Amino acid sequence: MTTDATPRPGRVVLEAIGRVVGGRSEAFEDHWSGVQAVVRLDAGRFTPSAVAGLEDFSHLQVVFHFDRIDPATISTGPRHPRGDPAWPPVGVFAHRGPRRPNRLGVSCCRLLAIEGLDLHVAGLDALSGSPVLDVKPYLAEFAPRRPTAQPAWATELMSDYYG
Repeated sequence: MTTDATPRPGRVVLEAIGRVVGGRSEAFEDHWSGVQAVVRLDAGRFTPSAVAGLEDFSHLQVVFHFDRIDPATISTGPRHPRGDPAWPPVGVFAHRGPRRPNRLGVSCCRLLAIEGLDLHVAGLDALSGSPVLDVKPYLAEFAPRRPTAQPAWATELMSDYYG
């Protein structure tokens, strides 16, 4: 993701650190757990030393850009999740879908192997070719310390997402 680098108040300029290779090339909502892909880090910017120690973690958090979403299709007002009128209309920040103001995705996925700058993962819900903006090891201490709550529609929506 390359943008105009002119500094302006409120403007954030990001440069992809890599790309997703493999996995799905077309978006559909469910059954991501078995999808395997590679997060290929940019060899022009990094050496394998950048991932030293990462092999000791079971999961990664990957921040990526929904680069195929047309910004004109983003609406911040209430809408039905996945367009399903059985679920209540909620605002953009109550969704995790790709039509977001900055088109950022965050996914927690299993780390399968590391080969040089290739991070082999499973369950990354990003499309092949998606720009990767950051990779972080998943730490249990960042998980909520108390029980979490979510509405019934969200549980129903996610029932097959990783199934």
